[in-house]
Amino acid sequence: MVATAPTPLRASRRKGNPDAEGTLTVGRSRPGTFFANAAGVIFSIVMIFPVYWVLNTAFKPADEVLRFDPTFVPTHPTLDNFVSAFKAPLFLQDLLNGVIMTVCAVLGALVVGFLAALAIARFKFYGRKAIILVVLGVQLVPFISILIPLFLMLQPLGLTDSLIGVSLTYLVTLLPYTVWTLRGFISGIPKELDEAALIDGCTQGQVFWRIILPLTGPGLVATSVYGFIQAWNEFIIVNTLNSPAKQNLMAWLLQNQTTRGTAWGPLMAGAIITSIPVVIFFLIIQRNIATGMTAGAVKG
Repeated sequence: MVATAPTPLRASRRKGNPDAEGTLTVGRSRPGTFFANAAGVIFSIVMIFPVYWVLNTAFKPADEVLRFDPTFVPTHPTLDNFVSAFKAPLFLQDLLNGVIMTVCAVLGALVVGFLAALAIARFKFYGRKAIILVVLGVQLVPFISILIPLFLMLQPLGLTDSLIGVSLTYLVTLLPYTVWTLRGFISGIPKELDEAALIDGCTQGQVFWRIILPLTGPGLVATSVYGFIQAWNEFIIVNTLNSPAKQNLMAWLLQNQTTRGTAWGPLMAGAIITSIPVVIFFLIIQRNIATGMTAGAVKG
């Protein structure tokens, strides 16, 4: 009896040919790869160019900004536009106003929205499904359509031209998204963990603090990012309800447009300064963003 060695099978890498294990290798042709990469590069340039032009204009002197022939690199870079923005009336005051209103609105939306999402996800009560539909439907209503009724409602209460009134308005606008998102994160936590903790002697409060809240942490981070960006970049509400002394930086940027023209240099410098808090906030919590964005995406 003669033993023969098995002949090794060569795995083909050509498109459409099965390999040794019977699987099919699918690849992209070189022209397809080239055009896909070219489209990605062009799209990236189109998206990045406005940001680059803002930076470019912010470091140009006034005469260079208004030149008929644009320059893609400042010939005489200057920081005068940033100095002018910091020395502008109400800049620091509006910066502080924006921080106060944004932080209060985000924290309030997280607290109220988390408790509401916990009740919807963990408890069964009459009208639960109706509340879920209402939360989803409210997000479809454009807020500008109720801006005038909102003003008429807040004015008798003395909440117009105040930071509290705008903060409460921001909180209400952030609540539907916060409740809907956190509900998905909490629903993704197995109820068996709650039951096991109760069997071990934990109370409902201990289950909340030791199990539900820590596991929902990434979801709270992801939701806070959205809320912070929405509240910080808001313009219409604060410009309608408050006077210039109690507005945010988004409304302050409008002061660079006058009847004599637009001060493009200080306007671009102010736009860069306005975006810095969002970037700093993003860098602080960036480690938890990826986990938070996907943790509640499967079950909810």
